[in-house]
Amino acid sequence: MAVIGIVREPAGEARVSATPATLASLRKLGHEVVVERGAGASASYLDDEYEAAGASLVDRARAWGSEIVLAITAPGAAEIALLADGATIVALLSPALRPDLVESLAQRGITALALDAVPRISRAQSMDVLSSMANIAGYRAVVEAAHEFGRFFTGQVTAAGKVPPAKVLVAGAGVAGLAAIGAASSLGAIVRATDPRPEVADQVKSIGGEYIPVDVAVEKSADGYAKATSADYDRRAAEIYTEQAADVDIVITTALIPGRAAPRLITASDVALMKPGSVIVDMAAGQGGNVEGSVAGERVVTANGVIILGYTDLASRLATQASQLYGTNLANLVALLTPGKDGELTIDFDDVVQRSVTVVRDGEVTWPPPPVQVAAPAPVAAAAPVEIPAPKTMSAGRKALLVVLGIAALFAVNAFAPAPLPQHFTVLVLSVVIGFYVIGKVHHALHTPLMSVTNAISGVIVVGAMLQVTSSDVVVQVLAGVAVLLASINIFGGFAVTRRMLAMFTLGKSTKGGQK
Repeated sequence: MAVIGIVREPAGEARVSATPATLASLRKLGHEVVVERGAGASASYLDDEYEAAGASLVDRARAWGSEIVLAITAPGAAEIALLADGATIVALLSPALRPDLVESLAQRGITALALDAVPRISRAQSMDVLSSMANIAGYRAVVEAAHEFGRFFTGQVTAAGKVPPAKVLVAGAGVAGLAAIGAASSLGAIVRATDPRPEVADQVKSIGGEYIPVDVAVEKSADGYAKATSADYDRRAAEIYTEQAADVDIVITTALIPGRAAPRLITASDVALMKPGSVIVDMAAGQGGNVEGSVAGERVVTANGVIILGYTDLASRLATQASQLYGTNLANLVALLTPGKDGELTIDFDDVVQRSVTVVRDGEVTWPPPPVQVAAPAPVAAAAPVEIPAPKTMSAGRKALLVVLGIAALFAVNAFAPAPLPQHFTVLVLSVVIGFYVIGKVHHALHTPLMSVTNAISGVIVVGAMLQVTSSDVVVQVLAGVAVLLASINIFGGFAVTRRMLAMFTLGKSTKGGQK
């Protein structure tokens, strides 16, 4: 049984690597858990809660001396000295940017796992700390901007005058950018977004934003992370940022490239074009910044009154929820490393996730890992073009002729048929016409929900037909019997299809002849 140590983060970091809830998940894997006293206090998790969850409270040296150390902030020289021989540490290590840290960890002969190196693949989503924290940071960026802006985000028309809505530009529509777009849009702002990937346009639109395309060819990412853009793209994007800077009230930048300094998006001249009181939140300030003039961790006010926020602790400012999400991601990774649930941590380099996050293994540097391809489809040989015949359409003259014949038939029935047949026939014709135009305008994707309506109509038909079955007229009996049969097929067939579709979304069940 391995002992996991939950350490207290340094000043300025309010999050904690495990909450009482995620601690219970670690213990179910067979691990013993010790928590440094006061580790969760800044995130509103008290020592008593950890004890109630089964953890032991220890001092700093004991927590850092555990066999497995779970942390958020990368360890400094003092913390590395406290690590036990052969220990394993899991934290945000930024190995691509801090080779000196990797070397220091290797010299101690320990194993180090970087949570910020989790690959962007479907199987690793539950361990993707960067996405979890970026989601929180994007939301918090809007909260900070709104606080500094000091005005309405939404437009209002009042007796005292009209208040225009705020205009927000979000640079980058990744996880953080989408969170910022959604938050700003929900507050009523006019939100615009840019991103090198045109495929995110629908996502931006779906949460209330407007996508501003940069009409330059861009190489697609093959690993799920952003790639460096071309010179042509940068030139056109710079023009867009200049145009938008003069118009918007708030700019939120989120552009990061793994292993490299953040790209410069907003220049000092762009900032100079912004109105006094405008706000810029540079979420990449910790890696060099997307905005010229931003300072990591600082609030800067320019000569023309523009506020630039370079806060690097946005996720930490929502410490309670951030700790819960971080702890869950961490617990999922530990579960992957403890397949036997026996408290024994094992690292399998044949597993792409475990190989990617392992920076140092038993004192041997294993960074960088082999590249993980997640979005690079194999090239397909061009096939000969297939000529698809145009669908046959009815000519306008034939349509007009059929309409005239239908009207003539309706008038003939009304003129010569005995009552009450003309009345019923008129209702039937009108129902067919209305039904055709109503259902004909419904998108194919919505046809299945219409089955519930047709089932209800068929139910009415069945009731009416059953009443007519007892008629003394043989013809009426035959027609009523046919109506009962056809309407029943529609009803039971609709329920069968609906049941089959619902089964597709039920875990542990399968449709007949389908997959689980």
